[in-house]
Amino acid sequence: MTVFSFAQVGGEATFQFLNLVSSPRQAALGGKIITNYDYDVTGGLFNPASINDQMDNQLAVNYSSYLGGISYGTAAYAYTWDRHVQTLHIGMTYINYGEFDGYDQNGVSTGTFTGNEAALSAGYAYQIPFTDFYIGANAKIITSKLEQYNSIGIAADLGAMYINERLDFHAALTIRNIGTQIVTYAGLNEKLPLEIDLGLSQTLENVPLRWHLTFENLQRWPIAVSNPARATTDLDGNQTQEEVGFLSEVLRHTIIGAELFPERGFSIRMGYNFRRAEELRIEEQRNFSGLSFGIGVKLNKMRFSYSHARYSSASNTSFFGLQIDLR
Repeated sequence: MTVFSFAQVGGEATFQFLNLVSSPRQAALGGKIITNYDYDVTGGLFNPASINDQMDNQLAVNYSSYLGGISYGTAAYAYTWDRHVQTLHIGMTYINYGEFDGYDQNGVSTGTFTGNEAALSAGYAYQIPFTDFYIGANAKIITSKLEQYNSIGIAADLGAMYINERLDFHAALTIRNIGTQIVTYAGLNEKLPLEIDLGLSQTLENVPLRWHLTFENLQRWPIAVSNPARATTDLDGNQTQEEVGFLSEVLRHTIIGAELFPERGFSIRMGYNFRRAEELRIEEQRNFSGLSFGIGVKLNKMRFSYSHARYSSASNTSFFGLQIDLR
């Protein structure tokens, strides 16, 4: 049983919720930002190499009212017992698909049913001695219940990051969801949504702004599919399907973002997801699909985050987050 795709590479793997963005900050910057190496404890959910001692005793909870009545959220916590190398990260991602009306093959109502999935992770990162390279890994156990069907899976995320402190430049690579189902829905073993992402970011020297550039879903090329609604018909009735060129393919793997005042008590964030913009745009209508923005506010030991992401003129999402310093 394959579940909803959420504008991911869908219909080909189960547990697709694993690749949803992990926090309002990540969502505001376009999604799948993997190069932040700071206090943001939810960053460890997507790139375990970002786990560091600045996350010590930080607890974060995030919630989003997603598309179609779906809700999901994440939580993360990190604890450092040795500031040189020993920081442990735990996290959870949860999604609730809401309530559905059930019917049998004859159209007779069988009542209502629900669906939900969750993943619990534990992660650890390590700096390679005498280098500027960091590596990390998450181990995850995944549970899913869709009507009467249940599934359990295990997976791992691998991450690596390079940090040049002099230039304040970061580069990161993640390989996510390497794993398998232990218990299948109905006897058919399905693949997990493997994803490979590459990210770059840097804070400008004379401007308090950090830019982000992410290339997502590098495990698949090409990623674009021609949209039948954009086919053209000539005077003889011959139909020509939409052609996707090389540049369009590259852009569909690209996410850009920028954070103004990233180290201050108040920050402004904005991002653009090219694939979301292209796949959800409507011909001859401007709806700003792919655009996202948000803010971050620090008050004493609490940080509040909010993001808003445009999907189409009919569907947009908001993401709320709270991080508490428990030290």
